Amino acid sequence: MSEAAPRPIDRHLFAGFLRRHRGAAVAVAGWSLLEAVPALASGLLVAAALDRGFLAERPAEGFFWIGLLGAAMVFRALMTRTLTPWLGRIVEPLRDDLVTAVAAGAVQRAAAGARDTAGAGVARLTVQVETVRSLVSALLRSARQLGVSLLMAFVGLAALSAPVAALTLPPVLLTLLLCVPRLRVLARRQRRQLRAEERLTGVAGETFDGIRDVVACGARDRVADELSARITDHRDAVRAVARTASANTLLVSLGSHLPLLVLLLSAPRLLDSGALSMGELLGATSYLVSGVAPALRSLVAVLGSWGVQLATVLSQLSRSTREARPGPPGGSGSALPPRTRQTPRTPRTPRTPLTPSSPDLSLVNVVYAYGPGAAPVIDGLSLDIPAGSHLTVVGPSGAGKSTLTTLLAGLAGPDSGRLTLGGVPVTEVDRAWLHRAVTLIPQEAYVFTGTVRDNLRYLRPQARDTDILASATAVGARTLVDRLGGLDAPVGLDGPPLSSGERQLVALARAHLSPASIVLLDEACCHLDPAAEERAERAFAARGTTLVVVAHRISSALRAPRVLVLDGERTAVGTPAQLLDSSPLYADLVGHWVSAGTP
Repeated sequence: MSEAAPRPIDRHLFAGFLRRHRGAAVAVAGWSLLEAVPALASGLLVAAALDRGFLAERPAEGFFWIGLLGAAMVFRALMTRTLTPWLGRIVEPLRDDLVTAVAAGAVQRAAAGARDTAGAGVARLTVQVETVRSLVSALLRSARQLGVSLLMAFVGLAALSAPVAALTLPPVLLTLLLCVPRLRVLARRQRRQLRAEERLTGVAGETFDGIRDVVACGARDRVADELSARITDHRDAVRAVARTASANTLLVSLGSHLPLLVLLLSAPRLLDSGALSMGELLGATSYLVSGVAPALRSLVAVLGSWGVQLATVLSQLSRSTREARPGPPGGSGSALPPRTRQTPRTPRTPRTPLTPSSPDLSLVNVVYAYGPGAAPVIDGLSLDIPAGSHLTVVGPSGAGKSTLTTLLAGLAGPDSGRLTLGGVPVTEVDRAWLHRAVTLIPQEAYVFTGTVRDNLRYLRPQARDTDILASATAVGARTLVDRLGGLDAPVGLDGPPLSSGERQLVALARAHLSPASIVLLDEACCHLDPAAEERAERAFAARGTTLVVVAHRISSALRAPRVLVLDGERTAVGTPAQLLDSSPLYADLVGHWVSAGTP
């Protein structure tokens, strides 16, 4: 699989995003300046109304300046209304970019055999991405407006009275400088909170998914202790964030009132010296009370909550797109048993990828378990699967049948023992070669949005229509293709709903057309009737490639040349006739199938 690495979700993504949407960003900046006209003009208009109008005994002129201030407020509302659609042109495409980056990272981790919990993956793709979207939207609406208004208020104050601006600006800058290290502390604590939230989500998801196994194994107390510890960590992290945020609020509250106090203390001297008129004093007070103080408080509060939270979530998302831990994929799509503890295996020293000379599979004393303290799912399995052979795997639920296909597909490596493909350890096989040579069809078949042709030739993009139709005919999917309207017919979200069996036919035809020399069917025909299942399996057997079938019906084993019975210490392999005598479990399965009269 030769996919490009997903772009990190960090400031570089934002920089590239803004370059691609430069027009919208420039429009937002321009309309924001126009929106801040009242913040710039309010004090000047108040001073003019007082000095030129009411104090000069010209009330009509005073009302004129006040009327201009009212008109400026109406103008601001119009600018806000015009600006809002431009904000949407930034927020919504950004969300699409984030979803693409997160999904690409998840696919890459899965392809690399990453051990990732479904709960954490869902949290990233839904909660965290939607959090980023909401925070960016809120910051563009609030922090943008507050920042521009604060800047314009000081520009207006400087235009009104330079001495007042010189006295009141330093306390504001001091407050901002003192808040910067506090925001860094808050960011660290919010990152801790987010990590605690992900760990809690992952442990809770695994616990609830595997609650039946937890109860059956008597592990309730241990799992409850682990879950309780995660809850405690999350609670402590939330409290630490709240304490830091409260301290920041107190600091900003004091800092926002200090400029007004400085102005009031300096006002008598400035008035007596003629450096400040009564109207300018009222205008400056208006700037500080209705402009600077509330904008400063709100801006720091917004940056300290939404801004820090945004930086934290982006950092977490960026880290998740670059991490890939070794191990088999988990989650509902993998058909693997749930785990109660996520423990990464010891990383292996990177080696130069090798290309096998043949598709022979060999297992020698292979052991695989989901963690150091867990009982092995595969325990000491030795098996040879020559190229072009046909093997059917049967056994009770939880015996490790799906886990075996995961190992054979190279999606996980054994804990001990040796699993080779053409004499090469499967963990050292070139991944691009492996993804071309091995096709695994799980029980849950996937149909992508597009045409029938797009779906069937997904693993062989250059396939001709005649080859596509030949594969569809071989596995029994030709009738479905014709009913849908041919190869150009839409399927997926753009097409008609397909039953589970029809989806499996699409997946089977896709695999049959692929260039794979090893095909693994993990109950891939379970939604087909017995006759359709037999036709599909015979089509793959006639294809001349290695075929491993995890049987949904015992009839799959009866027509296979070799059968593997996974049954713990009683695991056996042989022909169907041999296993009737050597494997009690196989004999029971066949006897039950015959007595039930299953066709």
